Amino acid sequence: MSAVDRSAGAGATYEAVIGLEVHAELLTASKIFCGCPAIFGGAPNQHTCPVCLGMPGVLPVLNRRVVEFAIRAGLAAHCTIAPYSRWARKNYFYPDLAKGYQISQYELPICAGGWLDVPVDGTTKRVRLTRIHMEEDTGKNIHDAHGSESLVDFNRCGVPLLEIVSEPDLSSPAEAGAYLRALRTLVRYLGICDGNMEEGSFRCDANVSVRPRGTIALGVKAEVKNMNSFRSVEKAIAYEIARQARVLEEGGRVVQETRLWDADREETRSMRSKESAHDYRYFPDPDLPPLLVSHELVAEVGRSMPELPDARRTRFVASLNLPEYDAEVLTSRRDLADYFEAVVAAHPNAKAASNWVMGDVLRLVKERKLDDALVITEWPVAAAHLGELIALIDEGAISGKIAKTVFEEMVATGEAPRAIVAARGLTQVSDEGAIAAAIDGVLAAHPDKVADFRAGKDKLLGFFVGQVMKATAGKANPTLVNRLLVEKLR
Repeated sequence: MSAVDRSAGAGATYEAVIGLEVHAELLTASKIFCGCPAIFGGAPNQHTCPVCLGMPGVLPVLNRRVVEFAIRAGLAAHCTIAPYSRWARKNYFYPDLAKGYQISQYELPICAGGWLDVPVDGTTKRVRLTRIHMEEDTGKNIHDAHGSESLVDFNRCGVPLLEIVSEPDLSSPAEAGAYLRALRTLVRYLGICDGNMEEGSFRCDANVSVRPRGTIALGVKAEVKNMNSFRSVEKAIAYEIARQARVLEEGGRVVQETRLWDADREETRSMRSKESAHDYRYFPDPDLPPLLVSHELVAEVGRSMPELPDARRTRFVASLNLPEYDAEVLTSRRDLADYFEAVVAAHPNAKAASNWVMGDVLRLVKERKLDDALVITEWPVAAAHLGELIALIDEGAISGKIAKTVFEEMVATGEAPRAIVAARGLTQVSDEGAIAAAIDGVLAAHPDKVADFRAGKDKLLGFFVGQVMKATAGKANPTLVNRLLVEKLR
């Protein structure tokens, strides 16, 4: 039984209550309070300075771009943007935090409230947000599995983060996964985070509790960490729901704690007792003044916002008559939606463009791992060329089968489809006389099958169509082939 299956046993007696805390690493050139580069990788402890290492006497200076990105996220998530917010020191002692405290926001975050509408199993679930606030990242501990030493890399110290906290509105691993995917799509659309969970630039902690089904009071929650994929999040939550339900069914008591997800054993393990806010001894940071956000700045950021995925998905369905499924796939990435619209601009057959983009184009994108980048710039074929290919099909110049051959040639050479068709003599044959002659030849070569067809074996029509297409090297107009065959076989 998989970890996800294990949650099913809790269904009859208990229900889950889930809230997610997501840390999104922002795509700024420099860190939040200093000029060090905020890039992933590099030799350990090279992207550091006295400010992000917390040396005595240094002062932080706020990166304006971080504030703009926070406002962008808040507007996209329907939050209230606070005109006055305040920085706080979150105090704790751990080797990955050189100065002994993390600069964050506490009582007065920059964004409050808001929501995200999440597609789940054909319906839409509204997940409320508690807050979005800015903070600095910490360093990274590197443990030697074969020795007694731990190393610390401070390159990540001071990298800007947004912490996005949901209300406990989620009730299943599937809903949590859908919310997380929707949030990742949103921050990537906004261009503020690359959403890479494996590199840790999009991280999730899950607060999970269970309660008797139908009751209102919340149960005791456990925080689950160390999940680096959507699948891991879903599995960890499912395991934790089942674990807590089992504890209660056996007469035990769920304790508030932080647990780590062990992906190898597919189980959560106790890490430490869960801290409360007072454990961190929050107080206003004396080195940073309160943050004042003007209406003008909010309006300026608002004008720079792209069309968001929900609005774009709705427009694709309403204006382009695409099925909901197509619209959801095509808007899953901003660059993918842009490419699709460029194809439609070249030739206005939206459904055909959707089929080609979701099929042949995305197949090559995944094979070549082009979607590993935040923005795909080298598409397998130019959008204008794909639109031209669809136009050739609609004009009757080539068949759908020949179009596949032309597409492969476009991928290999980068040439325009009309040039390929002309150079290789692939123009579709629509001359009724030529097609009729080919049909006569096929029927003469298979008199037994002709007799079987006339005796009632209608499925043989497909055989005859295939033989005619073979005889014409795939160039015959399929519609004409079918009509003329039926006429001659009567």
